[in-house]
Order: sequence, then structure tokens, then C-alpha cells
Amino acid sequence: MQDLQTFLDVREMLANFLQEDIATGDITSNSIIPGDLFARAEIICKSGPAIVCGLEEAGILFEICGCTSKILIKDGSRLKKGTTVMKVSGNARAILKAERVALNIIMRMSGIATETRRMADLARGVTILATRKTAPGLRYFDKKAVVAGGGGTHRMRLDDTVLIKDNHLALAGPADKCVRLAKKNIGSSIKVECEAKYLKEAIAAISAGADIVMLDNFAPKQAADAIKQIAKKGLRKKVRIEISGGVDAKNIKQYARAKPDFISLGYITHSPKAVDFSLEITK
Repeated sequence: MQDLQTFLDVREMLANFLQEDIATGDITSNSIIPGDLFARAEIICKSGPAIVCGLEEAGILFEICGCTSKILIKDGSRLKKGTTVMKVSGNARAILKAERVALNIIMRMSGIATETRRMADLARGVTILATRKTAPGLRYFDKKAVVAGGGGTHRMRLDDTVLIKDNHLALAGPADKCVRLAKKNIGSSIKVECEAKYLKEAIAAISAGADIVMLDNFAPKQAADAIKQIAKKGLRKKVRIEISGGVDAKNIKQYARAKPDFISLGYITHSPKAVDFSLEITK
């Protein structure tokens, strides 16, 4: 359950989304719909099967506009085409005012959750992680959707975990040096992860004390061989291994067979295919 401050921050973000869409007012509804007209509506999944997400946020959007909503299915649930996920009642103009933003949130978050679940099902036993490849302003929602789909958030922000990547290595020196510097300057309370382009670099990072090593853009066989070599050197229990780069639905099973701890996928948040939902007036 999110804390009060997070709830207030999310509510403010959602209010800003509404303001972006409404601007000075819905001139269409205001010109043809009586101001005192009461209405009821349902939100229905138009494509499926899917993992639904974003209903809590949609409920807040309708509440901001003075409407009452009832969520019929929990975020993270699997549903089929035609499922009604929410009922809404209130002033007709207000329902239409919130409609598009609410649907956009549900469609995007459900798309991310659905693809995350698909990847998690394919990579059984390996945790699927998101990356920071999220739409600016939507990171909270994108990452929440990943969790609803059965994945993990990785880093929410740059201050969460040390992640030494290729550009850090280019600027600050080899992997072992960077890991030691990070461990010295950050302390033991924050995890240190280091990206590796090849096995020797991974071994150096692990030997220097990296908590996590990322095998970046390794082919499936290369990743499997690298993990075996790390185990042969007696280092496997000292580090958690993440595979990232070039992973998709066609090869994720091969990567999973190498038994890494994590597989990270940028596309589940930067290129999600939305799940179609619509709002239909029931009067």
C-alpha cells in the first residue's frame, strides 16, 4: 500500500494530466449536454487476453472530476476481451471530461503489464526487470505496471542503486577500479552493479566486490558460457547476474536457461502495445 505522500504526489500528477487535456473546458460537451444531466458508464476491455492495470489511477481521475467509480477487478488480474473492469456514475459532462485521460492511463499501463507477464511466463524462474526507458512524467505509472505484470522495477531513479555503465567505464577507468571506488564512496547500504561487455570484465567487476553484474548484449550462448565460467571460478554465489540487451520473445527462453537472476528489457516500457479499453455510457 502506497504512503500518503506518494498518493498525494500521484494525485497531483493525474490532476495535471487532466488539466493538459481539458485546458479551459470541454467545449463539445458544454455546448450540447445539459449541465445537470446524470449518467452511468462502464469501462470495457476491447482486446484480450490482457493483464489489467491503471484502474486505481482511473478511479482517482474520475474522483477529481466529481464522479463515483467502482473497480470490478484488481490491477494485475488476467482478463479476456469484453470484460467490464469499472463502473462510473456522476455528472455526464464530468464523466466525459475524465474519459480520455482515464482510458489512456489504463490502456498504457495494461499494455506494459501484459507484455511483462508474457515475458515472465516465457522466462520462468528468472525475474523480469524494467529499465529507466520510460516516458518522461510517466515513470511511476510505467514501473507500477511492470510490477503488476510480475516484474521488478530495477532502478526508479539514479539515486537508487549504483549502476556503472559503459560511459562510466570510458570516463573513469576499468570495471574493477570503478567498482572499488563506488564501494568506497557509497558504502555498504547501497548495491553496486557493473555492466560488462565481455567475460573478463565481468570477472574483474565481481572480484572487486560488485553486488550485481550485468552481461550486456551477450548472445544467448555467450551468456550461458559466461555464467558457467563465473561458477567454475567459485564466484557465482557472490554475485547476482543480470542479462540485458537484445532480449526479445524469440530468445528469452534461451537466456533464461542460462539461469541468470534477472533479465532486463527496455522495450516493455518504451514501446508497449496498448490494450484497448473503451468507456460506454449505460444511462
